[in-house]
Amino acid sequence: MKIDDLIAIDVHTHAEVSCRQGPDPYWQPFEDAANKYFKAPPRPTIAETIKYYREKKIGLVMFTVDSEFQIGNRRIPNDEIAEAAAANSDMMIAFASIDPHKGMMGVREARDLIESGAVKGFKFHPTCQGFYPNDKMAYKLYEVIAEYKLPAIFHTGHSGMGTGLPGGGGLRLKYSQPIHIDDVAVDFPDMTIILAHPSWPWTDEALSMALHKENVYIDLSGWMPKYFPPQIVQYANGQLRNKMLFGSDFPLIQPDRWIKQFAEAGFKPEIHDLILKQNAIKALRLAA
Repeated sequence: MKIDDLIAIDVHTHAEVSCRQGPDPYWQPFEDAANKYFKAPPRPTIAETIKYYREKKIGLVMFTVDSEFQIGNRRIPNDEIAEAAAANSDMMIAFASIDPHKGMMGVREARDLIESGAVKGFKFHPTCQGFYPNDKMAYKLYEVIAEYKLPAIFHTGHSGMGTGLPGGGGLRLKYSQPIHIDDVAVDFPDMTIILAHPSWPWTDEALSMALHKENVYIDLSGWMPKYFPPQIVQYANGQLRNKMLFGSDFPLIQPDRWIKQFAEAGFKPEIHDLILKQNAIKALRLAA
């Protein structure tokens, strides 16, 4: 990334519409429910997302969510996102998403993506993927990520996916309780762990983990800042000023709207650049 040219780095953006494959009807009920929950605009393609971020001078980390096991929808290929990132490397990074249920085939894919330089990290969504993060099933995959000292983002807390559907669309919130990731942080100290979202209703668990574990960060995506639990602002202004990262959850939340509210949400002016940019440079190892 050309860091000096960017006003911020958004560590949490989603690839929602492929430029190579059509929409999958299995995903449509979840997308409709999420649109209602977030009051979201129509979903852009990967190319449209990149154009939008370039115009805003905001760097981005983009990923899909591989939920083929739990939900049954086709994922957007990791290669498609990786190729887009390679073509826009001045302002974009690709993370891969591989469902741990894929076992050794998933491990092979992860190693291939890393060794080719295609991706710089990984994204897990325990609720949509249907697993506890500390399930040993996932450890072979974590071993590869840790071997290369790459970061991994884990969805935590409530999920907009499935909200309002009968039975939550079959998705279980328990998988995304942050404390299940504490074992992973202990067992893989070389893997930077980013807890996505304010983790409500388990916000204090996430704050405790980020305070206790050197390799644990928190991204503030998925919520507009005026709705953050007060302890998020309190710890961001204090002990965790170097552990909080800007993330939007685009396209469900627009980054420029998030940044505008962030400036008015009680965060001290001296930590604005840390959260918007500098902490991401460290967590993503973008500087030598």
